[in-house]
Amino acid sequence: MSAFDNPFSVSNRKIDPTRRQHLKPDGTPDNNDRVEIGPTSLAFQEWTDLGLTAPDMPSLREYRLSRIRAELKKRDYAGILMWDPLNIRYATDSTNMQLWITHNSARACFIATEGPVVLFDFHSCNHLSEHLPLVDEIRTVTSFFYFESAQRTPEMAKSFAAEIDELVRKYGGGNRRLAVDKMEIAGVWAFQEIGLELMNGQEVTEFARLVKNDNEVNAMRCAIAACEISMQEMRDAFYHGITEDELWSHLHAGNIKRGGEWIETRILSSGPRTNPWFQECGPRHISEGDLLSFDTDLIGPYGYCSDLSRSWICGDGKPTDEQKRLYQYAHEHIMTNTERLKPGMSFEELTFGGHNLAEEFVPLRYGVKYHGVGLCDEYPSIRYPQDYEHCGYEGVTVPGMVLCVEAYIGVVGGTDGIKLEDQVLITDTGYDRLSNFPFEDDFLK
Repeated sequence: MSAFDNPFSVSNRKIDPTRRQHLKPDGTPDNNDRVEIGPTSLAFQEWTDLGLTAPDMPSLREYRLSRIRAELKKRDYAGILMWDPLNIRYATDSTNMQLWITHNSARACFIATEGPVVLFDFHSCNHLSEHLPLVDEIRTVTSFFYFESAQRTPEMAKSFAAEIDELVRKYGGGNRRLAVDKMEIAGVWAFQEIGLELMNGQEVTEFARLVKNDNEVNAMRCAIAACEISMQEMRDAFYHGITEDELWSHLHAGNIKRGGEWIETRILSSGPRTNPWFQECGPRHISEGDLLSFDTDLIGPYGYCSDLSRSWICGDGKPTDEQKRLYQYAHEHIMTNTERLKPGMSFEELTFGGHNLAEEFVPLRYGVKYHGVGLCDEYPSIRYPQDYEHCGYEGVTVPGMVLCVEAYIGVVGGTDGIKLEDQVLITDTGYDRLSNFPFEDDFLK
């Protein structure tokens, strides 16, 4: 069904001025019986209290789709086929069982460089995207992952490839170069068999998502504020005897009740479990004076990622001298490396310059010194000097890029690990810190 044929997309494509009183602050219909997900009234009120501006969602959707098409034109591709649910979200703002879809390829989206946006959705799900004005047509997807198609996988892959081939022939003007972000191997074989030249769709989407305009930054500021309020709620529930799991649940609950969506990881640990890093929260009871370190990895309202890290002490106890030493080093690390940020810096310059780790902290270093962020962790990954030869790459910072500045500080055989991380926007002249959650005075004294 073409989205132009249903009343939802018509009314959203050109909003009737007489109905503006029926819109939420983000420009979406003020009707909570709607299919569309989004922030709750609690989130909107908190953003108003903080002086934040909600994004204009109709405008943001148009901007993001235009970014995808600009990258396609730059590379002379006929279009792109996207399976990654976050890429589909970016281009269309369409969502459906996002986590389930990450490991079951049951949704796809074809975007012609010059032509329509065609969404292929899970069966009986067309209604979930009928409100979206930029989706021109919705079809039921022909899945070809083994759970769905079993021994008929090659047959189903060929059937789906034929649908895409028809779209490329109709709208590609003879161009057979099709970007694909990721796809089941049976699909790769089927597409190659019919003569489509598959190109790197991840490059297209990562460069499209790289630059945020002011409106998209507004969405990120709102999502970060919701995350930080949820962090404070978790802090308020942090008491002697609580388990790591229960404490983490307060962060998750705070996110959900504000219209957030999920948390990518469970990285919260206490006491001796803070070293080494990446231990996920478990049944351990946290005691008075225990160190706690966590990374939010939180997908909040509008699907935007708030990727912040902090370390706290349980109760009224004071940090030990060693904990203060580690914390102060981590704080100096991210503050110094943030102060350097400006447009036009090479990734190599960011890797080798600024505040680098003392030898005692190198073995347990975090995987990146900086990384991009938007709907999730995104391009680029900017490494530490020790990792540059193995997996570093060239690139340059540009205005509108949002970076996370990272530090994990712990020593091999130690009992403590400090994790700090802030989220920063590259501006025309320097940087703007998007995250505002305070650091710990008792650690910094």
